[in-house]
Amino acid sequence: MKKKLVTVLLASSMVATMLAGCGSGSGDGTEKGSSAKGGDGSVYMLNFKPETDQAWQDLAEKYTDETGVQVTVVTAADGQYKTTLKSELAKKDAPTIFNIGSTADCAEYDKYIYDLKDSEIYKHLTDKSLALEYNGKVASVANCYECYGIIYNKAILEKYCSNYSGAVIKSVDDIKDLDTLEKVATDINEHVDDINKACDLHLTEAFASAGLDSGSNWRFTGHLAGLALYYEFKDAGCDLTAGQKEVTGKYMDNFKRVWDMYTNTSAADKATLDSGSLNAESELGMEEAVFYQNGDWEYANFADDNENGYTVKQSDLSMMPIYFGVDDENEGLAVGTENHWTVNAKADQKDIDATLEFLNWVITSDDGRDAIVNKMGLSAPFDTFTGDYESKNAFANVASELAKNGKTSVAWSFNATPSVDDWRADFLAPLTEYTERNGSWDDVTKAFSEKWAYYWDLQNEQ
Repeated sequence: MKKKLVTVLLASSMVATMLAGCGSGSGDGTEKGSSAKGGDGSVYMLNFKPETDQAWQDLAEKYTDETGVQVTVVTAADGQYKTTLKSELAKKDAPTIFNIGSTADCAEYDKYIYDLKDSEIYKHLTDKSLALEYNGKVASVANCYECYGIIYNKAILEKYCSNYSGAVIKSVDDIKDLDTLEKVATDINEHVDDINKACDLHLTEAFASAGLDSGSNWRFTGHLAGLALYYEFKDAGCDLTAGQKEVTGKYMDNFKRVWDMYTNTSAADKATLDSGSLNAESELGMEEAVFYQNGDWEYANFADDNENGYTVKQSDLSMMPIYFGVDDENEGLAVGTENHWTVNAKADQKDIDATLEFLNWVITSDDGRDAIVNKMGLSAPFDTFTGDYESKNAFANVASELAKNGKTSVAWSFNATPSVDDWRADFLAPLTEYTERNGSWDDVTKAFSEKWAYYWDLQNEQ
């Protein structure tokens, strides 16, 4: 389960100051002289991904035991990373590693960005386009690439097709577009009791709750909105992840259609979607829901059938595209990243050196690579992740399979969002009003386009 509170690990029994260093781990001969080595520096990582918190804490402790160097890991609460980062960077003992998601972030944090062009993590990066470059510097290096779509329980859908006489599809493979997905979701939600009886299930809904609280709304103000941005940027012929100032909301009717499907085929009371009391992941995990929009980072939460606390088996889950009613025939999963390691240029040089060695150890040692692949369930973009350390993430493998079959992966166009937290907040307000209190959809579309232009100008004036 994702941790909702900020958690802190001090990977040493002695905590005097936030000091941590790093060495390059033993690995399997990836690098010469890869035994971990200590130093005088310190590492303080402000972790972006709550679901990986425990794995990072364990890694920090392992590294400290191996090197004698203290590592601190702080994980920001869901939806609170920017706020936490600004607060922590203002402190004397600021993070030495932090996350930025886009070139817009580079502009905002430029004075804190250390040039990584000579770093080992940049040298090991298999695709240099996964690094963010800004102001003549290699500003940040992607630490994983991810995909998102609609996670679904294929075992339940197979039972629905074979055991329920009123099923509107004959096979899971029939879901290839938004029209069909809408029909299936609506049918399941409207006939849930009959389906439960026929299939020996305990469903309560088709789609898991679409939470609009701070820990969940990014799935929609960021990821679902990303499809509306992607198709508009594609029409405009601009860079799909850098974007442009003009956003008209051309595909907001498509957004509405998908959003209405989510909320109309869920058991959640629309008036409670921003309450923070809902848990969509649990609804899927306890086999109460069939569909759940999220990404391959959720794989780690379902990976261990004996330990995850859920009734669903990981092997019963798969992922399909968020069909948007535009080019469903050719659409793949949304593939990209907003996870980039950035090193704090304002840190002491000994801490910078220690931080760079720690990151190198993470991507070259057996412990580090095992944690990334098996504990965190991530796909890493480094040449050291081969053999036993290739991705085990079944959701990520769907993205690769769809691409091999000629489907076009959807770019993460939301990475172009100017003043991302502010724009999302201004977009969220009318979306919540529409959903919970029958507000105007025109207000949602207006906020989508007008606030984009406003923050684009504001950001580029700075």
